[in-house]
Amino acid sequence: MNQKLPTANAPQVLRALDRAGFDVVRISGSHHLLVHRIDPTRRVTVPFHGSKDLARGLLRAIIRQAGLSVAEFSQLL
Repeated sequence: MNQKLPTANAPQVLRALDRAGFDVVRISGSHHLLVHRIDPTRRVTVPFHGSKDLARGLLRAIIRQAGLSVAEFSQLL
């Protein structure tokens, strides 16, 4: 069953990814690079533009890069 994609801004996404086991390793401009604590091959880049909601396609790409399903990501929010 397809889970509806939630709306989220960058701070919410960063908190959810932290709960999923990711750490910020570098900040370049307005982009945060996160790497998974156990599996360093899982890397995610999150653009940080304040409290502005991320576009649906971008949020879906971030979830895919993290190796999560939409349902798993929604529970982490």
